[in-house]
Amino acid sequence: MSTQQPLVLVADDEPRITKLVSIALGEEGFRVITAAGGEEALRKAEEYRPDIVLLDIVMPDLDGIEVMRQLRTSRPVPVILLTAKGSTADKAKGLDLGADDYVAKPFHPDELAARVRAVVRRSSGAAPGSGIVAFDDVEIDLERRMVTRDGQLVQLSRTEWLLLQHLAANAGKVVLHTELLTKVWGPEYRDDLQYLRVWVSRVRRKLGAQPGDPGRIRTFQGIGYLLDVEGVGVVADSAQPDVARPDVAQPG
Repeated sequence: MSTQQPLVLVADDEPRITKLVSIALGEEGFRVITAAGGEEALRKAEEYRPDIVLLDIVMPDLDGIEVMRQLRTSRPVPVILLTAKGSTADKAKGLDLGADDYVAKPFHPDELAARVRAVVRRSSGAAPGSGIVAFDDVEIDLERRMVTRDGQLVQLSRTEWLLLQHLAANAGKVVLHTELLTKVWGPEYRDDLQYLRVWVSRVRRKLGAQPGDPGRIRTFQGIGYLLDVEGVGVVADSAQPDVARPDVAQPG
């Protein structure tokens, strides 16, 4: 990424929203460009190559999810979706298609700036691990940052990859909730356990677990998660682990 401050593209058909976001992010040191619709957002993304894009889901020409889909065909730019409160289906669809985060309207400018900082920070890339972690029909290549299942490439969003990467790099060890939240999202998220549960559930599905089945990502209530590569029993989210507490992976 450039040594300049990150460039943010904000697309929303409400001028008051783009103005509010521009002021809030500008005060935090970001460079900001705006677009009043989806088509304009695509043109400006191609011209300016932003470091991150904020997209309103509901826009009159192209909605934010379609804009994100088209953006991702050219390069993996991070995307935060701006959503109306209660649009649960749109949020889920956006996350399924690879959005890095979402912010519900109305939002506080400080919250938005914090989420933008967190996504930019993790999109700049954590140092990759090395080696391959394999179990069942899944292979996680830490060096090449690739996951295959039954020989087929698994499509992961950046956030999903960073979460799985950290679990895989510590395979067989319980990784603390706070460590995962801090490493993947940033210290401002360290206590947001519900947020972590949602993303762990998404990664489980990508690895082939059925709804309600934790698959290979075991839950240790009140402690953290473990990527099980040894074939031992699994523990559902709703159950307490009926095992002695294992060594817990320490931060770092």
